[in-house]
Amino acid sequence: MYDFDTLIDRRSTGCFKYDGLKQIYGESELLPLWVADMDFAVSPQIQAALARRASHPIFGYNFRLPALQEALVYWQKQRHGWDVKDHHLSVLPSLMTALAYTIMAHTQPGEGILIQSPVYPPFHNSVKEQQRKLLINSLINDNGYYRIDFEDFEAKAREAKLFILCNPHNPVGRVFTQDELQTIAEICQKHKLIIFSDEIHADLVFDDNKHNPIAQMAEEITLTGISPAKSFNLAGMGTAALISQNKQLLKAVDHYNILLHTFMGNSFGIAAFTAAYSESESWLEALLGYLKANRDYLFEQMAIKFPRIKLSPLEGTFLAWLDMRDYDISESEIIRKLKEECRLALNAGSTFGSEGEGFVRLNFGCPRATLTEAISRLKRAF
Repeated sequence: MYDFDTLIDRRSTGCFKYDGLKQIYGESELLPLWVADMDFAVSPQIQAALARRASHPIFGYNFRLPALQEALVYWQKQRHGWDVKDHHLSVLPSLMTALAYTIMAHTQPGEGILIQSPVYPPFHNSVKEQQRKLLINSLINDNGYYRIDFEDFEAKAREAKLFILCNPHNPVGRVFTQDELQTIAEICQKHKLIIFSDEIHADLVFDDNKHNPIAQMAEEITLTGISPAKSFNLAGMGTAALISQNKQLLKAVDHYNILLHTFMGNSFGIAAFTAAYSESESWLEALLGYLKANRDYLFEQMAIKFPRIKLSPLEGTFLAWLDMRDYDISESEIIRKLKEECRLALNAGSTFGSEGEGFVRLNFGCPRATLTEAISRLKRAF
């Protein structure tokens, strides 16, 4: 029913993934597998919703109609078994906007904020740029499979006011189990930590893995961020939601949402958000099948052609975590070879924290032909 194989030219559309190559990598003619959006057309239902909205020629301030909240409530119950109909909700431009506001609302300069590294770079930056104390619970790399060091987690939790969770985890691909999340919740409750849970990849889970919202285990201390940006390829629509059972937690964040005038939302983002969660489930199911096949193909080809590159088992997301340390060259040299000899743009692992030194992140949310070409190009240098 849906076409994920067609190569769509995204250049000269203001697309950061392609049009930002010159600014970030110094060259524009690279194959980009870096920015975490997909090279697939969005669902026909979303396209139709946007066309309907565009047919009305006025784009003034927005009022979020009940359909948006109804779509969100339906989706969380349908996909994740989480009933949020009585929860409080705020709509913001992005989850990183929500995180920045949460840090401002619930911590003071110098207070500790806990993250699990290697992890999405804005987690590090949001803490440091706001003069909070960055506490790092390094994930344990067990032959490519990442586990939580709970003894260290609790030791750091004693110093923290806020914990930022990434689940499913970017970049290591873990979907944390219910037992792991329960332990996290218990430690955070014990030490009175607020949890900011970034669940932007929640719908992108493979095999027998299941996404469990941590709020189900710690309702009163959790702010949960969700968005169709990743699962429905809508990052450019600037629309995300923050959910909490605790009205006071959310009210403090909303103070900044109102103060900085980001609460009105994007006309097209609201339409796309609603259509994604209310009409596009069959598209997502087809996407998951395609991504799983891409993942399996990537792992198979890498094992055959690049046995020195180790891949972390990937339970969720469309982002592969490649360990290239067996080449015994510096990370800067790895990135140089990828750029100059392979003509590939990938993310350097150290940008996710020092634990990522010698790794790269590869986005396989692309047509199979693109992924095949990327694997072929790797042979030029590795």
